[in-house]
Amino acid sequence: MSETMAARVVYIVETDRSVREGLARVVDSAGLESMQCESLEDLLRHAPAAHAACAVLDISALSARRGAVPSSLSAVAATIPIIALSARDDPATRRLARELGAAAFFRKPVDAAALLDSIAWVTRAEAAPPAD
Repeated sequence: MSETMAARVVYIVETDRSVREGLARVVDSAGLESMQCESLEDLLRHAPAAHAACAVLDISALSARRGAVPSSLSAVAATIPIIALSARDDPATRRLARELGAAAFFRKPVDAAALLDSIAWVTRAEAAPPAD
């Protein structure tokens, strides 16, 4: 991974501690820095946009609400790329991922190599200059 990317934080937002820790180990093993958050509120307290590479976010709890995307989450998605995860792979959950503007969507369990590729991809896409 690039030095620029390694200096930035990948936020892991997952309510299940063992899954959160496992995802953080995957991110850390790639030479990236991870920050574990157990809730969206926790992410909002800790995520300085300048240091964020992306957020890997379990959207299962949001899809269970069947409501609109919380404005606080929309604000996060507007500043850093979101990689959405869910144990559910149904039309409603995929629609929620699209509404968030998620750069990628993975059904759990997540393939570690695919997740790391996605993190690298969203980070490169974010750093790329806009096309003329």
